Amino acid sequence: MPTGEFSLREIPFSHPGSWFDVSPVVAEATYADDLHLVSHRHGMHAVLALVPESGGERVAVPAGATPSALTWGAGDRRITAAYAGPDALRIAGRGLALRIRAAEPTLTPFTGTYFFADPVDGSVVFTSYETGHRYRVTVLSGQMRHVGAEALGTAERAVVLSGDSWEAVLEELPGAREPYVPSTAFDAVVAAAGAAFAAFADSVAPWRSERTPAAELACYVLWSAIVAPSGFVGRPAVLMSKHWMDKVWSWDHCFNALALAGGRPELAWHQFQVVFDHQDDRGALPDSVTHAEVLRNFVKPPIHGWALSRLRARLPGGLPEPERAYRQLAAWTTFWLDHRRVPGRPVAHYEHGNDSGWDNATPFARERLVQTPDLAAFLVLQLTELAGLAAGLGEAGAAARWRAEADGMLAALLGELWDGTKFVSRSATTGAVQGGASLLELMPVVLGEHLPAEVREKLVAGLEEHLTDIGLATERPGSPWYEADGYWRGPVWAPVTVLIEDGLRRAGAADLADRVSARFRAVCEKSGFAENFDALTGDGLRDRAYTWTAAAYLLLAGDAEARETLSEK
Repeated sequence: MPTGEFSLREIPFSHPGSWFDVSPVVAEATYADDLHLVSHRHGMHAVLALVPESGGERVAVPAGATPSALTWGAGDRRITAAYAGPDALRIAGRGLALRIRAAEPTLTPFTGTYFFADPVDGSVVFTSYETGHRYRVTVLSGQMRHVGAEALGTAERAVVLSGDSWEAVLEELPGAREPYVPSTAFDAVVAAAGAAFAAFADSVAPWRSERTPAAELACYVLWSAIVAPSGFVGRPAVLMSKHWMDKVWSWDHCFNALALAGGRPELAWHQFQVVFDHQDDRGALPDSVTHAEVLRNFVKPPIHGWALSRLRARLPGGLPEPERAYRQLAAWTTFWLDHRRVPGRPVAHYEHGNDSGWDNATPFARERLVQTPDLAAFLVLQLTELAGLAAGLGEAGAAARWRAEADGMLAALLGELWDGTKFVSRSATTGAVQGGASLLELMPVVLGEHLPAEVREKLVAGLEEHLTDIGLATERPGSPWYEADGYWRGPVWAPVTVLIEDGLRRAGAADLADRVSARFRAVCEKSGFAENFDALTGDGLRDRAYTWTAAAYLLLAGDAEARETLSEK
């Protein structure tokens, strides 16, 4: 059964393959009074406002959505919209009219957005210079009135759909296309969208139950954030959000891949590969990929060996392209070994906090070039995974070399960044200790069984100090650097929760792993799938429809359900 209604202020209404959504969120942390068609081509752009009217005046009617349909109003005074495909939104109304107008210049800088009427089929086409696409409105029944068709300057350009009962279709057009001819009735469009989502949820989270009340909504966040190949995105991809965080960053994609692996393996493998499609000749991955740009000013942490080892277990039949994965991972690892180590020093460094994914974490507060223990730990896992992949491909010599590198990196981590009681970060240039109260320095717990017992015990004790009723605070509460909405200086984040929970289980600390998992799942069930959460109150912060948060919930909830099922046998 499809999930219930969700808040459009929290989660946009969209559909797999579509590059646009319908939402009041029209820019970063900016909410309009009316819902807008918002495009994610060439950045985030509010293109068209969708304004319910009665008697020629705007009416404030409530709007809500389910995976299958968006509805303004109710009963005999309602407008309903449903995706007939990735680029076609069918809209039907009764008792209310709908004005579709170019977005306000205050929301989208005015660059000459205009429309014209097509004399062949009577449709109206809005042209958006920001997105490079046209948006065609075709009336299927009822009336359509033009406003400002011949106007110049900043005058309103709009169409008004009306009648006792009316229907229209709003399409995103990359170029010329034949007139729209509906092939199914409106109710069938709604039903098809609901069935498509239900099939997705059934495949990705077949284990969901009353113990996992947020699972279907988590599935919708992922499902609705899928875009079709276009521009620099060469595969079907899950954006991090169809709000303003509308990119694929080069570690976020790993968590989405893992969440999709069991039920949608082909889509999962696309998520892992979409960033590697842009790997450069040094082996470095880009910082992020969008429709219109590939950013290379930073990289992201090398968690990909860890992710591949888990994908092998989750993907039916294992990795679909093991040789390709091996080559990619080897090049990515070699980048760190060859280009991010001070000559003669065994431990790699980040050149900026953004490289770590923990942009403003306290180890980077005084210097940019920092050797942090998480990086060395990730490289140990990556080198270990390379050894396993090489062995599986029959390359025994390469496997032995990678194992030796992994052993050397682990020895360097323990020799240079473990002070006998805790891990520390150090300046890559002077060796001076940086930070001191950041969860980043406890991340070597991801090594699990590879760590000496006494180190594991101290890491577990340190993690207890970061664990609030909400989850793992990224800066220890009580630290002078702690901030409730301090990005990586306090709030609870999904990716580190998943990484640490996994490491704790492999380190034999199942009780703490259970508490970390349960508290994170609880905050998602309370506050949705925000980019991060206040570590003391649980309030959702920043972008409120973040896919790696939804993916983390699905991973943790699915594993918890599996443990529960096993215990009941």
